[in-house]
Amino acid sequence: MSKSRVLNIVATECTTKNDARFNQWYNEVHIPLLMKYEGIKKVTRYKILDEKTKKPRYIAIYEFDTREDLDGLSVSPEFKAAIGEMQETWKDEMIDIKWAVSCEPIQSWEA
Repeated sequence: MSKSRVLNIVATECTTKNDARFNQWYNEVHIPLLMKYEGIKKVTRYKILDEKTKKPRYIAIYEFDTREDLDGLSVSPEFKAAIGEMQETWKDEMIDIKWAVSCEPIQSWEA
């Protein structure tokens, strides 16, 4: 049985014209910068299936072993570097972070 992790879930959106650039940047620049923080154990990105909804098109789930690891991210040099790079890259066409939420496990089930 795998250990349940603390999650940080971030919903993002970008303009359709920036879609390919956004995804390449997120996958090849943003995530690698954040993964330098040793507290992040896994990141999974998702694209929403129903594009006709008003929901954000992209979700990233960041996994941490402990709440302390999650809390440490926002004050880490790795996070500051990733945010600084993001603001520089997207200064003229900023991506839209629709919402973010942190969650801790209550219980999990597996088949």
